[in-house]
This record gives sequence, C-alpha cells and structure tokens, in this order.
Amino acid sequence: MNNHDERQLYPSIAPYHSELLKVSDIHEIYVEQSGNPNGKPVIYLHGGPGAGTDAECRRLFDPAVYRIVIFDQRGCGKSLPKGCLEDNTTWALIQDMEKIRQHLAIDTWQVFGGSWGSTLALAYAINHPQVIAELVLRGIFLLRRKEILWFYQWGHVLFPDAFEEYIGFIPEEERNDVIHAYYQRLTSDDKELRIQAARIWGKWEGSMLSVLPDPAREEHFSSDVFAEAFARVECHYFEHRAFFPQDNYLLDNIDTIRHIPTVIVQGRYDVITPFEAAWDLHNAFPEAEFLVIPDAGHAVTEPGIRNALLQATDRFGKSSCDRT
Repeated sequence: MNNHDERQLYPSIAPYHSELLKVSDIHEIYVEQSGNPNGKPVIYLHGGPGAGTDAECRRLFDPAVYRIVIFDQRGCGKSLPKGCLEDNTTWALIQDMEKIRQHLAIDTWQVFGGSWGSTLALAYAINHPQVIAELVLRGIFLLRRKEILWFYQWGHVLFPDAFEEYIGFIPEEERNDVIHAYYQRLTSDDKELRIQAARIWGKWEGSMLSVLPDPAREEHFSSDVFAEAFARVECHYFEHRAFFPQDNYLLDNIDTIRHIPTVIVQGRYDVITPFEAAWDLHNAFPEAEFLVIPDAGHAVTEPGIRNALLQATDRFGKSSCDRT
C-alpha cells in the first residue's frame, strides 16, 4: 500500500470514565469509556491472552461517533489480581463481557478483536449473537492445536535464529511439549524462574509481530513489568486449549453468527496467527468481508492493517448514523 494511501489513527483521547468492576469473588476488571457517551457502542478486545490494553486502542474509532468501551481481561493490564490464573477461562471472560454490557446499559454493540481478541470475539458472538451489531476481526486465531504448535512448538521452521533462545530455555528431554514445559515454569513457586521464563516467552512473541522488527516493542514484551502476567495468562490459555470443548469449536458453531455483518482483516505474512486460520474462517463464513493485506504481518500498527480497520469502523459507524 502506497504511503499516500495510509490512514492515521484518530487523535489521542482520554477516557471520560474508568472503574474497576468486580466480576467474581477474586477478580476485578478495569473498564473504561471514551469518545461520545451517546455514540454507537463498541467493545475492544485485546490480544494475548494477557496482553492488556493501552491508550492507542481508543484511536481506532472515530470519537465523535463511537462510545468506546475498553477493558483489561482477567489477570492482566490494570485488572486485579495481576497474573491470576484462578477462575480465568474463556467462559469467564464471556460472562465478564455480558456483565460490562449490562452494567453500562448497552443493548447491542460492535465487537472488535484482534489475534486472541478475534478468538474471544467469535466465542462471545456464538454464545450471545443477539447483542452483536457487527464484528471487526483482525489476525484470525481459532486457537486450534495446530495453530498453537505452529508458533510455539515449530517456530524454528521460519525463524531458527530467534527460536534458538526460546527453545534453548527448555531442557531437551521436555521439548516434545514446549508449551507444557513453559507452563510448569510460569506457574512455579520460584519467582525468579517465572520471570526468566516470562521474559524469554515475551521476547519470542514480541519479535514476530510485524514484517519489520521493532526493538522497542521487543523490549516491552520482554520487560519484567509486562512479561510475567502476559506470559502466565497466555500460556495458561494455550495449555488448556482456551477451555473449548473441541478443537474446532469456533468453526463448528459458525452458523450461529452467519447473519452478523463482519469484516475480517488478515496480513498475508502474519506468522503468529498464520493465514490458514483466516482462510478457513473465510471458507466457513463467506458472508463476511475478507480483506487480505499483501504487505503486512500480525500487528495492528502495520499500515495496511490499520487502514483496513479504520475503514471498517468508519463504515459501520456511518451506517449507524445513517439509520438514526
């Protein structure tokens, strides 16, 4: 995509309301609202699992049009307790989203999710299709076993140099199941071991998000402050296969959401959530608009991906205004 075609994110804005919402005996989740309090509701689902949100998330939506709801999922970001794995499942997150929606007196909303956020968006929509106005999905992750193995077990296929440190942390006799080996270390009582494992896990993932490297992002992903909760929560979900009842849960239930207006945005060179998953979703859900970005990887910061997402949110926002 040519530079003159590039869209910029909307200007930075501050939330007009934020709170910690108690959703269980253990967990309080950070919820914020920004943009237009009377606008079209949208909920933003972050990736990971465990990555949390930042101020840039708000900038994907026209603040004059949208009532932007953002939350940190259990155990990460500003939610408490940080890094907590107890009572932390996909089904609990879906319940949290419903609690947020009801707490904010929202009837229907757009659901926007990238990477793991696309997984959660699809799972939520399948279980609550009646409250979804539209879906905007990026970097499709169906969380099937082969998708997890591709990046966390077989990463040496494309990136043997970067993979060396990640795999080298695990003794050879445990490398037949690297995710389980990391899970044991990330849930260890030994804090130093947990942090060491988290740093390496985070560095591996942070180094692969875009076609071109981003040293600042790699440093953030491997920092102690971010990495421990991120790696613990993410590995917890992968170890338990997102708590889905079967490997192909999302595609097996796609008929439930076929009527929902949906945009799918996928980078051709996404190595974290490879193109095959998006292609399989496209074939199972041909009614959705499928946009392949030819010069992009996984990150929302890739110019082509950013453009496509902004166009999708603008179009859905405009259609909402036209109806009112």
